[in-house]
Amino acid sequence: MAIQASTEILEGSVLALLTREDYYGYTITKEVQKVFPISESTMYPILRRLKKEGWLETYDQAYEGRNRRYYKITELGESQLTSIKKDWSDLKEATDKILEDKDGE
Repeated sequence: MAIQASTEILEGSVLALLTREDYYGYTITKEVQKVFPISESTMYPILRRLKKEGWLETYDQAYEGRNRRYYKITELGESQLTSIKKDWSDLKEATDKILEDKDGE
């Protein structure tokens, strides 16, 4: 994919993923990498920012003698996801009109 995903698109993707279930950081990265070519070094700052904004919360759970940090979407995060989806829909519609040469359709 030659067009790079914006931070907001990646944030929305993480929030949407976490509406399905809680994930730990590595798994979030792997799930997002199925769609976008990103590195782990890209994902962890996004997760920290989402947590700082109050859109995610974390908890630790033991796994094979180590702790995994799991991420969970908050109510505020669900509200932000709704906003991102609306903005995405508006942007997609406007872009489609231009790229597909839809004259006011």
